[in-house]
Amino acid sequence: MEQHPTSHVLPDSCDFTVFGGTGDLALRKLLPALYHRDLEGQLPADYRILGVSMSDLDDAGWRDAVHAALETFVAADQLVTPVVDRFLARLYHLRLDAQNPADWDRFHTILKDRAHPENAVRVFYLAVAPRLFGSICQRLDEIGVVDERARVVLEKPIGHDLASAREVNEAVGRVFDESQIFRIDHYLGKESVQNLLVTRFANTFLEPLWNSRWVDHVQITVSETVGIGGRGEYYDHAGALRDMVQNHLLQLLCLVAMEPPTYVGRETVRDEKVKVLHALKPMTPDAVDRDIVRGRYDVGLVDGAPVPSYSDDLGHSGSRTETFVALKTEVQNWRWAGVPFYLRTGKRMDRRASEIVVFFKEPPHSMFPGAEGVTAPNRLHILVQPDEGMRLHLTAKEPGPGGYRLRPVSLDLSYAAAFDARLPDAYERLLMDVIKGNPTLFMRRDEVEAAWTWTEPILRRWSTMPDRPKRYPAGTTGPTAAAMLLERDGRTWQEPDQ
Repeated sequence: MEQHPTSHVLPDSCDFTVFGGTGDLALRKLLPALYHRDLEGQLPADYRILGVSMSDLDDAGWRDAVHAALETFVAADQLVTPVVDRFLARLYHLRLDAQNPADWDRFHTILKDRAHPENAVRVFYLAVAPRLFGSICQRLDEIGVVDERARVVLEKPIGHDLASAREVNEAVGRVFDESQIFRIDHYLGKESVQNLLVTRFANTFLEPLWNSRWVDHVQITVSETVGIGGRGEYYDHAGALRDMVQNHLLQLLCLVAMEPPTYVGRETVRDEKVKVLHALKPMTPDAVDRDIVRGRYDVGLVDGAPVPSYSDDLGHSGSRTETFVALKTEVQNWRWAGVPFYLRTGKRMDRRASEIVVFFKEPPHSMFPGAEGVTAPNRLHILVQPDEGMRLHLTAKEPGPGGYRLRPVSLDLSYAAAFDARLPDAYERLLMDVIKGNPTLFMRRDEVEAAWTWTEPILRRWSTMPDRPKRYPAGTTGPTAAAMLLERDGRTWQEPDQ
């Protein structure tokens, strides 16, 4: 248990290695994020970024590829020529065949060819398939580039079930200490998600209401308008449950439901999140049948344009993989007993949105007999993306004489408008935390395994069921059975026009 807050200092020197340096994640997210931090003067004074891949690019070729990515994914007003030139000059590329010892010797030479100050760090970002995590870490250890100041970043998914997650954790853990392993979930780097902690624990008015006495239920939605794109081979082996629920949605649930830590520190927040995962109501076969809906998108219209079905995108019709999941669960502890948590995620939906909605209970007594108008339960609406912010929905009296006419209104907080600044991408915050050695917003091993422990009974039950996921037209809110999941409890999903 962490006993006191730990300061996290920017090192004087950093070698940041990206395995998978020519991949989509590196070019679309990681390199633009590092550029933005360089633009703000937040990277170490002495840093290098090494891209490792199977590509035959030399340094100049990789710099050209990264330059093109910056022009695509960074706003034009953020592209400052001297900073771009300085950033590109720090980039190096190495073609590396993981099975070729000579390539690893060259990698060792690159990392060892300059003297480092005492507080220099090496970051190894594994933007590659999880099956390679263990072997890459073993090679790093064998060539002698792992010391107490080294850090490794693991992209999701960490395994495809509990056993494989443990295998990955064991393999990486044989080389790196747990304090050096950063399992990244980019949702935890979003400003609105971090602000959820501040809203809950830096303001006194919400905490007395944040329990089963006053909260009716919680909804968490992560919907996408895109299909599987070029990820068909990966996605068909994963599905929405593994790809989104087991990590992103459960992490959001943990932040909503966790108890207040003594302070926000590197282990205190993670300690409380693990407690939530252990308190989730177990998913028995009957619970899976009753409380979970799985679906798959069919042909339809998204933003007015026709789109193909999942089978068409995949290229065959034999798959039983889900692209949509809606479920009901409960956190079985003193604070939340009896409060349902509804989670929903899907591809080819009617909108792109990630949001958390906390519905409060109706007033215990109506004090306005004969009042006109419409009322609605109070609710706190946390907008994670695309427009980060918060809305507190209240009931107010319309101005005018002649009695009470009630109407729902909202108090809106838009981060972009309130702070008049560019909102950093989630990866910008998380990559800086890696460089500084702050693991607060990253998943710990016991977190990952607790999430898989809860998720695995769902996968087992589905594997025994002959029926396929329910179809829903692309551009809609999902299968009708997902709406019925709430309707049987007398509730409805929160939609944009409500």
